Amino acid sequence: MAGVPDDGDVRRAGANQYDLGSFNEAVIIETIRLAGIVSRTEISRRTGLTQQSVSRILRILLQQGLLVEEAQERAERLGKPRTPVRLRSNAAHAVGIHIDPELLTVAVVDLDGTIVRRETVELADDLSADKLVDLTAATVTAALSISQVDLDSMLGVGVAVPGPINADGTLLALPLQPAWRGLKIRYLLQERLNHPVLVEKDGTAAAIGERWIGRSARARDFAYLYLGTGVGSGLILNGSIYRGGTANAGEFGQIAALRMGEWDAEDGPRMLPECNPTASLPVIAAGYGYVETDPSATDEAKRYRAVCKAAADGDEAAVKAVTQVARVIGQGAVGLVDLLDIDLVVLGGPAFGKEISEIFLAEIGRAVNAHPVARETRPVAVEESMLQTDAAAVGAASTIFHDAFTPRVSGSSQARRLPK
Repeated sequence: MAGVPDDGDVRRAGANQYDLGSFNEAVIIETIRLAGIVSRTEISRRTGLTQQSVSRILRILLQQGLLVEEAQERAERLGKPRTPVRLRSNAAHAVGIHIDPELLTVAVVDLDGTIVRRETVELADDLSADKLVDLTAATVTAALSISQVDLDSMLGVGVAVPGPINADGTLLALPLQPAWRGLKIRYLLQERLNHPVLVEKDGTAAAIGERWIGRSARARDFAYLYLGTGVGSGLILNGSIYRGGTANAGEFGQIAALRMGEWDAEDGPRMLPECNPTASLPVIAAGYGYVETDPSATDEAKRYRAVCKAAADGDEAAVKAVTQVARVIGQGAVGLVDLLDIDLVVLGGPAFGKEISEIFLAEIGRAVNAHPVARETRPVAVEESMLQTDAAAVGAASTIFHDAFTPRVSGSSQARRLPK
């Protein structure tokens, strides 16, 4: 990734005190982020910028407190000392919010993606839109207070929600909560929290988080399959998130339906049960003869987890059910891989647990590599997410870091500028 001449700086929006003045500054930050710890000489080599330009920009970033120098090392060949630099983890923070119809998760996250404080609140089935906003704002305020982070380091608040959404952050037909339709959550939270707010679909947020936390291991194009309230996908293309024209790219269920030939002449692709695994897996398992033995598994989430555990324990019916779900999702993944010509699929989300990971990785890996094109030109890796159950919350926080620090050309259709 090469820089641009110093006299060709491209102005970009920043966030709070880190108002990056040039594309080159963003390029250098991205290089340091991917490397973890890196020398000035190596930054110059990787970016194509002169060492003088690198030193000048590093001085600015060190003065801002965004970077910190490590202890000096001795260069092997020339014997000259070098002082590597890295991002200072507590130089910036963001709040990530994951709003699920059943659970609110709030995480205060530092620049390395470490959760400084986490709060969860169960949501009532009849919670109104107004009360959701009140509860979310109060939970964020409490989390920031308890975490004791320097508010001057707060860059903004990211919100992850099940789609679809409007590009302005308004909720549309949110699954299981029709009362929230039309909620202008971005505007309302920004007004109450006095911080910039971005809203993303949960799969999109998780993909951004994976790219940010994954550093060099995720520094290429990939699709993130997000198992949560349904199955969604987030797309990292050309080093940045692909949102589409309305911020709703990655509607995975329709791709899977088309691959499976589930088409209604009037309504288009049918929603497949397997693309809502938390609801359908217990039903599918029962069809194979699975018998629920846990009396405490009364709600949907507990029943789902019970079947996953049974599959991990070797229950034949549960294994068949998990395999069926994985195969259908695998067919949707084939559509993504063939359309985008990518060689990495990442699996994650709150419904993707260790109990089912082996089956899912194997079945989806087999599906995306079955076609000769995949085997001969781009074998596709299928890997578990580096993020755990809080993928959407950490991802939502990462959307703020991504927006503030990722290099991009001004005017890009995928830019999501934080409001000043």
